Amino acid sequence: MFDPRDPRFLADPYPVFAELRSRGPVHRHDGLGLFVAVSHASASAVLRDRRLGRLWQDATPVEQFASFNMLHRNSLLENEPPAHTRLRRLVSSAFARGHVERLRPAVEALADRMVATLADRIAEDGQADLLEHLAQPLPVAVIAELLGVPEDDGPMLVAWSNAIVKMYEYGLPEPRRREAEAAATEFADYLRALADHRAAHPGDDLLSHLIASDLTGDEVVATAVLLLMAGHEATVNVIGNGVHALLTHRDQWERLVRDPSLADTATEELIRYDSPLQLFERTATTDVEIAGHRVAEGEKIAALLGAAARDPEVFDAPDTLDIGRSPNPHLGFGGGVHYCLGAPLARIEIAAALTALTRRLPELREAETPPRRAEFVIRGLDRLSVTT
Repeated sequence: MFDPRDPRFLADPYPVFAELRSRGPVHRHDGLGLFVAVSHASASAVLRDRRLGRLWQDATPVEQFASFNMLHRNSLLENEPPAHTRLRRLVSSAFARGHVERLRPAVEALADRMVATLADRIAEDGQADLLEHLAQPLPVAVIAELLGVPEDDGPMLVAWSNAIVKMYEYGLPEPRRREAEAAATEFADYLRALADHRAAHPGDDLLSHLIASDLTGDEVVATAVLLLMAGHEATVNVIGNGVHALLTHRDQWERLVRDPSLADTATEELIRYDSPLQLFERTATTDVEIAGHRVAEGEKIAALLGAAARDPEVFDAPDTLDIGRSPNPHLGFGGGVHYCLGAPLARIEIAAALTALTRRLPELREAETPPRRAEFVIRGLDRLSVTT
């Protein structure tokens, strides 16, 4: 079984996943303390079976993680119906496909502006970090605009988000756990102060809408934090992982340069090819069988999304990057009642970034081999230095 802290595994987990799939669709991972579903069919069943839920368990010791636990205890991601239904209903209209489509021109203008800045930095310094100038600020700017959060606060929100999501990893060292709680406290305090100001001075934004609803104060803060974190973490890593994949598969980069209409199918393929979220847990609310394996009530099972995305039973030549791949039934946005609320917006952001890059910087290439983040669940790069 794989070690999620092994640098060799983190560099390329997909051969290990292929070997696991060859031995069966579900395996027990004693190190993680749960079952892992590695085939597309078994992972899909984990995501969709209503007997498997997101049942939040406080980080311990609870007295040391008051803010982290508050944010998650009140999050729609960590609740099941009816609480999940109520929380999701209040924000779903802001992310409906029709509403998000109206944002496309603004998102494309943002991407163009950020790629222009990236191009300027390359011209001045010879190279620049694509994560710093495009992948990180783009999704934060978009979700901040929706919520009514000042765009200048984006870097601070990114730093808090990066610290908090490290708590989703396994075997996290104690100093990183303390940093996650400190970030959760600062993030919650920031949103609570902003919500208080917006309550007195409401605007035409999602945060004002949440405040005017029947959400509690903690639920408003937790929902806003979740949207900012989820809106950033997934998209930044799809863009980072994806551009890295394109630049190391030059034929696919040049294909996209020649035919920008492939941006939408390229977006789906980049999510599939190197998933930014590798693992998503569920807990059995009753005894349940997944692909012939019994998961007892209270036991955990995870959909191993990175393994499901390379299943040859579903994807032809699954280890090949093909930006025209269609259909592409990847599970990168999850499934079932917890299907990613922001999927339509994320798709627009990623396609806008790819289009702006290939139009403005068609000769883009990597300036160095990008260092990968030392985490497994959230898969991404530390930086992506590019040049022309």
